[in-house]
Amino acid sequence: MNLILCLFCILLSPLAAAGLALIHQGLGRSRSAAHAMLASLCALAVAAIAFVLVGASWTGYAGGAAHSFQTGGAQWNWLGNEALLARTIPLDGSLGSLVLCLQVFSAGLAAIIPLSAGTDRWRLAPICLATAVFAGFLYPLFAHWVWGGGWLSQLAVNFGIAPFQDAGGAGVIQVTGGLMALSVAWILGPRRGKYTEDGMATAIPGHNIVLVLFGCLIALVGWIGLESAASMLVSGIAPESFPGRITGVILNAVLCASAGCLAAVLTTQIRYRKPDASLSANGWIAGLVAGSAASAFISLAAAIFIGAIAGILTTYMVELFELQLLVDDPGGAISVHAGAGIWGLIAFGVFGTQSNASLGSHVLAQCIGVATLLGFMLPLIHASNLLLNRFVPYRVDRDGDWQGMDIRELGAGAYPEFVIHADEFVPR
Repeated sequence: MNLILCLFCILLSPLAAAGLALIHQGLGRSRSAAHAMLASLCALAVAAIAFVLVGASWTGYAGGAAHSFQTGGAQWNWLGNEALLARTIPLDGSLGSLVLCLQVFSAGLAAIIPLSAGTDRWRLAPICLATAVFAGFLYPLFAHWVWGGGWLSQLAVNFGIAPFQDAGGAGVIQVTGGLMALSVAWILGPRRGKYTEDGMATAIPGHNIVLVLFGCLIALVGWIGLESAASMLVSGIAPESFPGRITGVILNAVLCASAGCLAAVLTTQIRYRKPDASLSANGWIAGLVAGSAASAFISLAAAIFIGAIAGILTTYMVELFELQLLVDDPGGAISVHAGAGIWGLIAFGVFGTQSNASLGSHVLAQCIGVATLLGFMLPLIHASNLLLNRFVPYRVDRDGDWQGMDIRELGAGAYPEFVIHADEFVPR
């Protein structure tokens, strides 16, 4: 029964990727819509293959083979040591095989997140190359530290504090993907016409907000499946508790998303006198992201609070990156996934109920994980992208920037029977 339940939850998780793909293409220009969807599909495909070829070996799973060393009186488990091509993992419904299935989809979801930051200007070939490096080498490193029995999950054993906890992938999936998005946005630079010569931002609205909002609903189902599977496989709960935990995952996911959306609606209503649909959609996803850190291990009231703060935080972070830092992130991936994900990890330390450790110990452990993400993973991710960009330039040429990615890279538009407006209103 538990095996069937776990497999069913894993099979729901691709809907999270489908929802994000719809959101990304809807918030971009119409002349790049087909390219955005194809890029999402290619990212999933490349991530799956790269992860099975190499990444699964580095990620491993709790209790599996691993590289470790001892120093300072502590055992540092830093990298998985499974065979390449997942040859030593029996595909028989065992824990290792189920974790492999979950991680394939998790790596794919994380790889889709940066596409939002590269909307309208990131070429398909570099997307595939960057995804292979990310899913094969970068994502598995942090995934092993948290979900594979690595040193972050062993803080209690080595240092006597609570372990770093990420029940549904807020750090492993969302923040790593969001940091990848930040790196890509830095390297690509803004879209042509996004900023005037004096640094003023020009609004470039998404072309299909209906698909964006529909993507939010699809993502909710995928998130529930992903969080449920992760809670069963990597959070250390007893198998007999699975059905009850899934009930908590469903309720908390719905409440976090709802609170995030309503908080964004209210915030934009107060600030702009009208609700902003795209920021409200971002608030919905930000609520899901923040809530995924704790998954079922928080109360319903805490889920509402965490989601609401994530929705408010995201609306301000989008404005901060766009207007103050001049980072062009059309889909808000940096704010939604990195920003809300970090908030969710810290909130888990405050509101989580999984461990009996003190509040201070919980918060300290979560801060160590966040510091690792920002102080180690971000520089590593950015250095890797800078190196790849030297060999395969990430950005499309100037003509492609104005023609659109569909014509430039695919040779045909997504809406050939409709007249697509030009950008006379955007300064060149």
